[in-house]
Amino acid sequence: MQLLFFILPLLLATLIAYNIKKKKKNLLQISTDVERKILQEYVLFYKKLTDAEKINFEERILNFLQKVSITGVETTIDDIDRVFVAAAAIIPIFKFKDWEYRNIHEVLIYPNSFTKNYGTDGAGRDILGMVGEGAMQNLMIISKQDLHDGFLNTQTQTNVAIHEFVHLVDKEDGYTDGNPENLLIHKYSVPWLQQIHKEIALIQKGKSDINPYGATNEAEFLAVASEYFFKQPDLMEHKHPELFNLLKQIFGK
Repeated sequence: MQLLFFILPLLLATLIAYNIKKKKKNLLQISTDVERKILQEYVLFYKKLTDAEKINFEERILNFLQKVSITGVETTIDDIDRVFVAAAAIIPIFKFKDWEYRNIHEVLIYPNSFTKNYGTDGAGRDILGMVGEGAMQNLMIISKQDLHDGFLNTQTQTNVAIHEFVHLVDKEDGYTDGNPENLLIHKYSVPWLQQIHKEIALIQKGKSDINPYGATNEAEFLAVASEYFFKQPDLMEHKHPELFNLLKQIFGK
């Protein structure tokens, strides 16, 4: 019995050390030169920043990668995957200097779309990204193919990674409801909700170029509109000036 009491603490300490080592392995670092090259080539938001803002953006990406694991599921992860995930995380919150995500610990990268039960084979694989709930709390899952498409395909309005991180921003006030109270000045809340309902009605009538998925509910509208706002800002300002200006109020641009 005494031997058991001696061995158990050793086993526990070994297990803790293994988990810490595994966690650190997932928090791989990336050189600033590699990071900067990827951002400059593929991330429109970064390209439009001043030199000082670019340095700040790079630093915040590195800080994110030090705290959040990027893990491949049935796929390998490389530098471009890490930079794309971290860039999508920082873009919506960049104008808020002290903002750090408190509701994400790990991002799982699947090779392609998946089912609602996280399956990667068979029918029903129509999910591109999701924020975990319940047992999957503090996790995010993203399709690698769609993660890349969000930054490499400049002709679309979609960026699944930005979409999912906007859901996390929305969730910070306790409700995923399309009204991110931690970012939105109170006087703009009513005009924002009115604009959501106006735009959803137009989508439902087939009179809008906004992704129809945005008509699902207020939370999905915020996420879909945010993709458009960050991916094709000039086009949105031209086609949806009121919506564009309200999103500027939300994201501090």
